[in-house]
Amino acid sequence: MNLTNVPAKAGLSEKIGYGFGDLSSSMFWKIFSYYLPIFYSDVFGLKPQHAAFLLLVTKLYDAVSDPVMGIIADRTETKWGKYRPYLLWIALPFAIVGVMSFFTPNWGYAAKHLYAYVTYLLMMTVYTAINVPYGAMLGVMTDDPHEKSVFSSYRMFFAYIGSFLSMGIFAIFEKQVGGSVGNAAPGQWTAWVGVIAVICLIFFLLCFAMTRERVKPEPKEQGSIGKDIKALVSNGPWWLLLGGSIGILLFNSIRGGSAAYYFSNVLGTNALLTCAVFLLVGELAQWLGVVFAVPISDRIGKKATFLSVLIVTALLSCIVWFLPNTPGGFWTLMVLQVLICIAIGINSPMLWSMFADVADYSELKHGTSSTGLIFSSSSMAQKFGGAFGAFLLMQVLAWAGYVAGADVQSDGTLSAIKALMSFIPAIGSLIGIVCLAFYPLTTKKVKEIQAELEVKRNQK
Repeated sequence: MNLTNVPAKAGLSEKIGYGFGDLSSSMFWKIFSYYLPIFYSDVFGLKPQHAAFLLLVTKLYDAVSDPVMGIIADRTETKWGKYRPYLLWIALPFAIVGVMSFFTPNWGYAAKHLYAYVTYLLMMTVYTAINVPYGAMLGVMTDDPHEKSVFSSYRMFFAYIGSFLSMGIFAIFEKQVGGSVGNAAPGQWTAWVGVIAVICLIFFLLCFAMTRERVKPEPKEQGSIGKDIKALVSNGPWWLLLGGSIGILLFNSIRGGSAAYYFSNVLGTNALLTCAVFLLVGELAQWLGVVFAVPISDRIGKKATFLSVLIVTALLSCIVWFLPNTPGGFWTLMVLQVLICIAIGINSPMLWSMFADVADYSELKHGTSSTGLIFSSSSMAQKFGGAFGAFLLMQVLAWAGYVAGADVQSDGTLSAIKALMSFIPAIGSLIGIVCLAFYPLTTKKVKEIQAELEVKRNQK
């Protein structure tokens, strides 16, 4: 791996430009994580168990498409670099398919069910095609571990701006339709998601225009795909980080997706704030957390930062179960939302930076960094965690007898919704804690890897 003759540190505009990419991805990801379940059940008209199975089955496809995209991106050679061109090529398809996913055709149930499968699979395909190369760019924009953390912080800082915009747009949407998007007309959903799609298109193109690839990996040898895959599956730190990633994403998707049901059914229509505002406050808190990510990880290390976040989120989430449905209980819920989301915001940049460390570990141990393939696993974890979380959410609702559009749910259903906001997402954090406890790439180990790699690179 060699460096071009450019400054080691990128300028502020490039870091902002890199952040624009996740601003776009996060806008749609938040809509899919928080509102797709209630869209499918209350607007599109799918039965909860059918929606749950749809979200799970598509992840089997993603388990293949993400690594394949990583392999393709690693072997892409253009005048713009390996990974950056996909921002230009896929931006428009991403926007178009996103809108299609929230369109409700006036068809029979079976045809609509099929349409949901096709559009969701297409959306995950274009998301993979743009997000895997985008994530892999972190490994080729700089070779400095601290700079990777800084780039990750900018990425997550702007990701939360995207989430904030997305939740803000949906807060306006909720106000327009009387406080419940589940009661909105299908055409209103399509129009509002269309606004988000246009914003995403613009910022993906800005990300392409404002970034550069600096680190030039050695060209891939023909027939080295098997070597790359073998290196990946034998990479112990990758497996452990993947498990930690899935754990925290399970936490986010279950808790975020259940919020709309919690506000509509447990708190009721007289809740002091709408669900969208609750989620918006969370995005602001995560945004604040990003600011502290680099200082905290520099002080205690990336692994300790991630572990601390998992412990905090598990404990605070469980408290929600015990909150009374009173004004005091509501404001306690808001305080917990802020604290949980600050913790998640602190962790988010570290996760991407840690995958970059795993790529360096792979290069040292196996002689191949396979940056795109490794970062595809982070995208796979994001989608698998999100979709499996949504599957569990919808399946629990189906088991508990949730009735879409009902004014009053049964006591068992209400208890299930409370569990989805408390104990159940905490299980995801516990999974992550177990995985991260054995993660070997401490700050000291990463520095040793960087020193050895520097010697090897200078010898080439």
